[in-house]
Amino acid sequence: MLYRENTQGRIAITQPTHAWVSGQLARAWGNGLFGDVTPWEEVCLGAEQHDVGHTTWEQAPILNPQTGLPYAFFEMPRQMHLHIWSIAARLILPLGRYPALLVSLHGTGLYETFYDATKETPENAQAVQNYLSQEYAFQQKLLTALRADPYYAPYATEEAVARNQRLIKVWDAFSLAICYGRSQMNPLQLVPTATGTTTLTLSARDGDPTQLIVSPWPFRRQQVTLVYEGRYLPETFSDQTLMREALQIAPRVTLQTTLFPD
Repeated sequence: MLYRENTQGRIAITQPTHAWVSGQLARAWGNGLFGDVTPWEEVCLGAEQHDVGHTTWEQAPILNPQTGLPYAFFEMPRQMHLHIWSIAARLILPLGRYPALLVSLHGTGLYETFYDATKETPENAQAVQNYLSQEYAFQQKLLTALRADPYYAPYATEEAVARNQRLIKVWDAFSLAICYGRSQMNPLQLVPTATGTTTLTLSARDGDPTQLIVSPWPFRRQQVTLVYEGRYLPETFSDQTLMREALQIAPRVTLQTTLFPD
């Protein structure tokens, strides 16, 4: 879960909703400068389902006693976070090997990029190593099968998989900036193009975070509007049951963000 503040209060947005925004970005992506997304359906599915492991958790979220709100995704205790990512790729495997591979790679990529073992208990550090070992073996099994498949073999090369993994990482960061409604956003670096990589800049149009100027323009259309949902959650809680009940009846709000070229 993540939280967005606006003039009407705090909006709770689920991780699957954030992933859905990533999927909307993926389906709009691609032009002469940025190249094509291939294999199209599998990569778009992987993008929009990259947080599928959070789905059950979001139906009965755990209260963070430090904030009085459901845990934000970056606050989760290590074992909770590992459980979510340990099941994520298996949940999407029934839909296909390629999207399952991308979801698994996204999870291990988070730990390879952000995890610091020196700040962990020995028990948690071992649990992370167990998770990574499990996922690396799972990824290798999928890659072996995909490379033996005449249809998927061209998309399962080291270069092709790395490009698609990077695209999902970019869409993930892009979606987070959108869902948070930030008016100040960090550049997105190492964004794959048709011939290499570039840096994307995102800026609020006239200070409005629901209207973002994107440069250089990575989309096929001349304007892209993203639609997603959140729930108003103005209170904080000391009781998990009351928090869950309040979340169930919280007013829903439809959010839109429109992207424009520079």
